[in-house]
Amino acid sequence: MNDQAGGDMPAQPKPAAQVPVHRLQPDGLRAVFAVPPVWEPELLNDRILLKPREPAAAAVLIPLVMRQDGLHVLLTQRTTHLRDHAGQISFPGGRCEEHDNGPVHTALRETVEEIGLHERHIEVIGQLPVYTTATNFLVTPVVALVQTPFELSPDSFEVAEVFEVPLSFLMDADKHLRNSFVTEHGERYFYAMPWRNGQGREYYIWGATAAMLRNLYRLLSA
Repeated sequence: MNDQAGGDMPAQPKPAAQVPVHRLQPDGLRAVFAVPPVWEPELLNDRILLKPREPAAAAVLIPLVMRQDGLHVLLTQRTTHLRDHAGQISFPGGRCEEHDNGPVHTALRETVEEIGLHERHIEVIGQLPVYTTATNFLVTPVVALVQTPFELSPDSFEVAEVFEVPLSFLMDADKHLRNSFVTEHGERYFYAMPWRNGQGREYYIWGATAAMLRNLYRLLSA
């Protein structure tokens, strides 16, 4: 699930240091979420509302895959024919349903439905603050470790591709770009984290997905 992040992005003080290496390891992450440091999220909403509508609760999973060379963030690229957010890079997730037992249940259910990642591989370790998107979804990011090996079966209607990006790359502030676009309401700013894989394929991670990753960075570097 993803949306554009916009608005006049306020200047924020930089964290005192880069993310300590031990916090990019499974045990370090478990410790941070078990006893969080004092910190403030940098971005809580998209600052614009593209679709005037009643707010709706949603949840996404931030899956941190445990590989031999370190943790990798699992992301999806949406298919280009979808009505909303076509072609965007996002986390697996979606709207909370009445039968869901909270945001963790939503995130796990949507992950199974979208990419076929079974929850037996997933260890939920915490949550990030709710993020409000431009389409008025109130999204709870659920952070989880993912044990390998696993098999995926992406929903071909919604998901064009599933790929992974090293967590160390996404938690490097030097890779966080502040970009903008012009709307009828003026210039709007958002974070982007462009990434190129080993085969030269480029992925443009931006908007709400990048904003949630930026908040994770702020937590881990606090």
